[in-house]
Amino acid sequence: MGSQKRIAKELTELTESPPEGISVELANESNLYEWKVLMDGPEGSPFHKGKFQLKLVLPTEYPFKPPTVSFVTKIYHPNVTNDDKGSMCLGMLKADEWKPSSRLGAVLQFARSLLEEPMPDDAVEARIAEQYRDDRKRYEEIAREWTRKYAAGS
Repeated sequence: MGSQKRIAKELTELTESPPEGISVELANESNLYEWKVLMDGPEGSPFHKGKFQLKLVLPTEYPFKPPTVSFVTKIYHPNVTNDDKGSMCLGMLKADEWKPSSRLGAVLQFARSLLEEPMPDDAVEARIAEQYRDDRKRYEEIAREWTRKYAAGS
């Protein structure tokens, strides 16, 4: 029961004063454990002007187990799987690095900061990470192209 109280409190905080470029709502009113997150591509990144939808799923053991964050919107990024799952690799969300004191707002801000500064050394898409390191210009072209194609803000 404690986890529901905490989740509701964090949801209220994020709805009332969301971090810059991020908005949060329940994916389904009757389920506190699944959130729909809308994230603006940060200015100065190849994702700028994109609107990305993410899914945040909380385990029933939250805050003792980390949430999972995945991109519903396709994105060309070394830290997000290129499949229909859009799983995001975030160090702080790994079971052994997760701290119960972590806040969901911080998780989402970290996810957004990864759009500005990918972490090629912690990549789930090795090919994209390699391109990011070796041919930044081409990486940014493709990332911009995908953003236009899949994440054009309406």
